[in-house]
Amino acid sequence: MKNSNLKKSAAAAVIATTLFSASSISFANSSLQNVVDEASKDIKNASYAYVVPAQSGKLVASGNLYASLNKAKANYQKAKDAIVKSDAKNKDTLIKNLDELYYERVTKGLVPYIDAYNYADKYLDPIMKDIQKAEFDKDWAKLEKAYHKLSVQLKTRTAILYRFTGKDARDLLLKQYKDPANQKRDALMVPVTVYMKVNQAEALVKAGKKEDAIKVVDSIQSLLDRLPSEKTLPAVKELLLQVEAIADKVDTGFTLSMMHLNDTHAHTEQAPKRITAIKDVRAVKPSALLIDAGDVFSGTLYFNEFKGQADVELMNLMDYDVMTFGNHEFDLGSSPEGHLALSEFIKKSKFPFVSSNVNFSKDINLKGLFNVNVSSDPKDGQIYSGIIKEVDGQKIGLFGLTTAETVDISSPKDVTFTDYIKAAQKMVDEFEKQGVNKVIAVTHIGFDDSAEYDNDLLLAAAVTGIDVIVGGHSHTQLDKPVVVDKDKNGVKKDPTVIVQAYQYSDFLGTLDVNFDRHGKVIGHDGKLIPIKDQKDDPAAAELLKKYSDKIKEIKGKEIGVTAEQELTNPRVKVDTDPSVRKNETALGNIITDGMLAKAKTFNNKVVMALQNGGGIRSEINAGPITVGEVITVLPFGNTLATMEVTGAELKAAFEISFKSYPKENGGFLHVSGAKVEFDSSKPEGQRVVSIKIKAADGTYVDIKDAVQYVVATNAFTAKGGDGYDVFAKAYAEGRVTDLGLSDWENLQEQLQSMKTVKNEIEGRIVDVKK
Repeated sequence: MKNSNLKKSAAAAVIATTLFSASSISFANSSLQNVVDEASKDIKNASYAYVVPAQSGKLVASGNLYASLNKAKANYQKAKDAIVKSDAKNKDTLIKNLDELYYERVTKGLVPYIDAYNYADKYLDPIMKDIQKAEFDKDWAKLEKAYHKLSVQLKTRTAILYRFTGKDARDLLLKQYKDPANQKRDALMVPVTVYMKVNQAEALVKAGKKEDAIKVVDSIQSLLDRLPSEKTLPAVKELLLQVEAIADKVDTGFTLSMMHLNDTHAHTEQAPKRITAIKDVRAVKPSALLIDAGDVFSGTLYFNEFKGQADVELMNLMDYDVMTFGNHEFDLGSSPEGHLALSEFIKKSKFPFVSSNVNFSKDINLKGLFNVNVSSDPKDGQIYSGIIKEVDGQKIGLFGLTTAETVDISSPKDVTFTDYIKAAQKMVDEFEKQGVNKVIAVTHIGFDDSAEYDNDLLLAAAVTGIDVIVGGHSHTQLDKPVVVDKDKNGVKKDPTVIVQAYQYSDFLGTLDVNFDRHGKVIGHDGKLIPIKDQKDDPAAAELLKKYSDKIKEIKGKEIGVTAEQELTNPRVKVDTDPSVRKNETALGNIITDGMLAKAKTFNNKVVMALQNGGGIRSEINAGPITVGEVITVLPFGNTLATMEVTGAELKAAFEISFKSYPKENGGFLHVSGAKVEFDSSKPEGQRVVSIKIKAADGTYVDIKDAVQYVVATNAFTAKGGDGYDVFAKAYAEGRVTDLGLSDWENLQEQLQSMKTVKNEIEGRIVDVKK
């Protein structure tokens, strides 16, 4: 390294001598020659004082150069004076060469170097130190001031750094002073701009120009992603706090109010009370949306008699905003008329429907009612994949989802279903394209229903951009909204608020959601309003009367049988509770006894009858039993069917029946003509211990896997409903015969055949777990 430095110094001296030595100078005398030589040497040395150290990577401070400069100046002037006074013949040449040397080495070299260094040291460096201190103090006012000073200097004065000769020294000066200044200016450009905009917005707010302030704050948002990290610029944390504070000042936000129902199941008699509750909410929140999450169809005499027409007329009186389809909307698909009743229900409605994962195109009754595109001007009595409603000047996107389980638990026939997650994300993306950042999913997939199919919790975690889920299907009573704020990987996400209002119009759900200006949920409040506490709305009561009079007539007709005890139809609150969907019940036994007895009159080989627990919808009160009660127990209009299945297939079916135990399963099979034992401690699919059928002598014998048996059930189950693929296979192979007999009529006949009707079970289905 030492030899290298010596070589650089020698090279510099040679170059300087070559450039600046006098050529062909003859001196008048040795005295004048000595003066000129001495001045030339000092001029050269003055230049070497900053050039040579720079070649070794050292930048010489200006204070260390003044002595050399002054000496060069003095001897330069002394030599010029000596030449002028001399009688040398070539004095003009001498002066010219001396001036050129001085100009190159001092005027163009040392002096502008000193000026450049002084500028960098006395102007740029103090500003950089001011910036450093302001950053440390997190003082954005001082930081902005210093930033502007630095910007001005870099824009108008830094040319001085380039005006001297000596590339190595210039490069060092730029590297030490200008380059860091440029980098700091660039690094602070966006943060300072944000700070200035914050101040601008503050001033606009003080001047009462809030709308202008909002525009300024909105412009800040596009800059936030370009801010340096807190690690790079610790003061950015304080800046973001200022941004948040001004955003809070100008953000008026938006509160969307909603009313919601689900799974009303033709409990039409509740409508007059429901409309009173709706009117009370609208009196305070006139812009509140009214949303239905499906399953208006099936469940009471109102549906059996009027096929949804009573419900839709009353819903029109309530001024619904939107509805999606539940699985029971498709219950009539396998009837001779197909989905004609559903089509008439839709056409009569004075509100639109949303459905994004259902394909109606192949259904003759429904295909003309569906619109694939998102509509900002939806028409009543039409189905859309999604709609955009404007509420108080804000665009709200709504789309619908129906459980794919509908294929198993209803009769959609030509109506098909697509993946709910993909459909939902597609809808959110489409709303975003149309400038909608507040999105509501109206779903009939269940709050925490079978993950094998779909549910709201999975939906909220999997899909980005859903703000609210108004749900149904699982009949879940969410007294308070549930918030999902993590994605499927457990990573924090924008919140999704989920609500569901139990069943049968027992409650009117209400929800207020607070959005920030970007459509993010920042708060919510929701509750369930009990319908039973409301008074009947007079107009709704009058409208209902034309339907209820007919229902009363039917309900009031006694079948001639008295129940000594209430025939209960239990549902669980916790898993340890008994339920019609996981335990033997007296009502389940009576229903299957009636099915077996009726089926035997058509085929004496029938040995067993099965009824899915999910199809038993109500209890029977103690006392005289009416037609209305019987129909309410079995409201779906199913028909009796027989099917031929092997013992192995029956075992597979009962494994499905017990798969969810101790949780409920709508496919849980009640049984007549057999006794079934299972062990709930065993893994799913290995729980059936034994299935015994009643022999001619009254004893019970084990079924055999390879033997084929004839069993009776409802046509829904026989066709594979509730996920019974084993029965669907039998149906596809022609092993099912639909007898076309009404299930509720079979129940009525069985009740009428009984001497006493008690709420007693017989141990037909037993868990042997110890």
